[in-house]
Parts: sequence; C-alpha cells; structure tokens
Amino acid sequence: MADALIPKEALDWFKRKGIKPGFDYRDVWKEEQANAFTVAKMLNADLLVDVKQIVQDAIESGQTFEQFRNTLKPLLVKSGWWGVQTMQDPLTEETKLVQLGSEGRIKTIYKTNMRTARSAGQWERIQRTKRTMPYLLYQLGPSEQHRVDHAKWKNTLLPADDPWWDVHMTPNGWGCKCWIRQVSQYEADKLIASGKVSTSAPAGKNRQWVNKRTGEVEVLPQGIEPGWNYNPGKGRENMLAGDLAAKEARMRQTLSDGL
Repeated sequence: MADALIPKEALDWFKRKGIKPGFDYRDVWKEEQANAFTVAKMLNADLLVDVKQIVQDAIESGQTFEQFRNTLKPLLVKSGWWGVQTMQDPLTEETKLVQLGSEGRIKTIYKTNMRTARSAGQWERIQRTKRTMPYLLYQLGPSEQHRVDHAKWKNTLLPADDPWWDVHMTPNGWGCKCWIRQVSQYEADKLIASGKVSTSAPAGKNRQWVNKRTGEVEVLPQGIEPGWNYNPGKGRENMLAGDLAAKEARMRQTLSDGL
C-alpha cells in the first residue's frame, strides 16, 4: 500500500527543494534538508537530480514503495550506484568501503522523503488554519513497537504555536511513524474534559551530541534522534527568513558604500 496520499502542500514543498550532494548524511543537516534534496554518498549531481525527480513523481502520484522501487532501482544499477564499493570521503580524503544502492537504502529514501514532505505540508496548512483549529495532538503511528519516549508523548495536546513543536513535529527519528492531528477548540475542550490528554509539554532531559562531520555541538531532547530535532515545515521558514535578512544586510551595506 502507499504510505498515504501526499497533499498538495507537501508536493509544493518538495518541488521547491534544490539538490546538495553529500558523502555522509551528517553533511546536509536539519534545516538544510528542508531546502535541499540529498542522498548520502550520491555525489553525482546529475544522478541526484534524476533521483529527486523520481521521488517527486512518487509523491505526486501517491506511489507505493514497490512502484517507487521498480522505477528507482534500474536507474541506480545502470548508473553504477549499487552495492558495496570503495569511495573517497571528500572531507577526510580517506578511501572507504561503503554501501551504495540497496533495497534498504531505497526504502529509506522513500519513507524519509514521504514523511518529511507530509510533515512540512501539514505545517503549512496548520499555519493557514490555526485560527479555527488552534491545537495539535501527538499521536503514535502503526509501528509494532514504539520508542519509549514517543509513547510517553502520545496524546500531548498543545497550541499550534507552542515551541515544543519546533523540535517535536514528526517524524522524530529514522523510521518514526508518529503523526500530528490538528484539532479545533471545541474538540480540544472535549478532550481536556475527558482527561485523556496532557496539556503541558512533556518533561525530558537533554543531551549533548557532536556532529563529527562539522564539529557542531547540539542539544538533543531525550527521544529525538540526531538530525531530527527540527520542524521540517518551519525549517523552510527559518532558512527563507535567514536568506532575506542576509539580502537586506547586503542591500544596506551597498547603500552605505554608495553614500
């Protein structure tokens, strides 16, 4: 079965992505992922463009994983991007034995892009409709076994603008199937009255994690895997805001130099 029909907002979000080759998944990080499509160790830009188009087609037509795999695998095999091979790490210049294309990697490409696109598209809809649907409810997905911390977050009900969603907007790790449901004030009041939801952000410890590719030290909330401690939809907003601020600063500098 298809992962789920992807809404228009999710497709539009994905279409606006550029590409960014990277050797390691940690080379293209967090908010960068919101603006650039990447596949670890796919350094050929032309191949990356072709793979992005295949993912985009899969999102647009709601393909099942099997349909997606049957399109992508022949391209990867024909391009020589398949199996275990030796590659030089551009960062360390070390030659390594690495896994390129495989059934597992194709599944990761499919699941990760489908779920982050859906999350980003949902965030855009949340921003448009939060006046009438002002709350978000954390829900568990269909996994047989849930991460302990994710299970603790089940039925957390918070306003859409609560900063907790800056980090905990799903997915929250590789293979995470958790999802968010937007609810009205009326439904929120009923849920609160039933006692089945929590209206305070779950308490949890933080830990430090070092991205050894960049040297950056990050603070990760307990239960969030490295690289997933961001909101895919808000990541795009933040990147665009940063780009706009940089452009404005350059314009001010240009005007100042001309005086």
